[in-house]
Amino acid sequence: MRVCIGPMLALTLSAQSLTGVIDMHAHCDPDSMARSIDGLALARLAQSRGMRGLVLKNHYESTAGLAYLARQAAPGLEVFGGIALNRAVGGINLAAVEQMVRVKGGFGQVVWMPTFDAENNVRKAGERRPFVAVTREGRLLPEVKDVLALIAKNNLTLATGHLSPAEIFLLIDEAKKAGVARIVVTHAMLAPVEMSIAQMKQAAGVGAWIEFVRNPQVAAYAAAIREVGPEHVVVTSDLGQAGNPLHPDGLLSFLEALRGQGLTQDELDRMTKTNPAAALGLTR
Repeated sequence: MRVCIGPMLALTLSAQSLTGVIDMHAHCDPDSMARSIDGLALARLAQSRGMRGLVLKNHYESTAGLAYLARQAAPGLEVFGGIALNRAVGGINLAAVEQMVRVKGGFGQVVWMPTFDAENNVRKAGERRPFVAVTREGRLLPEVKDVLALIAKNNLTLATGHLSPAEIFLLIDEAKKAGVARIVVTHAMLAPVEMSIAQMKQAAGVGAWIEFVRNPQVAAYAAAIREVGPEHVVVTSDLGQAGNPLHPDGLLSFLEALRGQGLTQDELDRMTKTNPAAALGLTR
């Protein structure tokens, strides 16, 4: 079978397996944006492909309840949800995170800082609309610190969303002080985050995982992963967009492409199995 993940990339997938893989960045329906598959169907598909788990992401509402339902649809699959602190949930809103934590099942695990509504995202897109700030005059806002304390208290995973590198370093520093145990730098190489390799290495050096998502620029991604070190990396799909491959197929082709760039199977397993499990607080 041949799957294309970019205009210049077609790959044979026979040698790569998704057994035991956790996709920590999976978009799905129901959503207010066009998606390729709903969360229950995605869970069943992931289970059929031997995957261990998923983290369901929505930019505008909590997915903790959807994760609960997805686990019913695919028993044994470890499905988690989370909340992105965009304007639809009140921005940096402690009450929204508290409610996510309380959703039945306790599968709301990841808190993303603002994504599409982040100040960095809005400014880089050249948009003139309200945004969610996390800093003022170079300092984190008090409400961000409150959310970090809640993340630490409930043993949740912090993801940095679409913040700028400068904001991310402030966030990581304060999160560490607050006792947050697990931090993921959201698709660090992609716009609007656009971290340099030196910045990614710096973030990894203080204990954050660096997320690399499916992307046709495989050679550049593979080179960056080598620089950062696979022990500090999580590889995810960031799929679910209408018109793109479904998550297992897109992730599979990306992994095969990375292997074609010289990354070993052990390194791929570290980035898709061991590290995501650790980033979610799974003990095995």
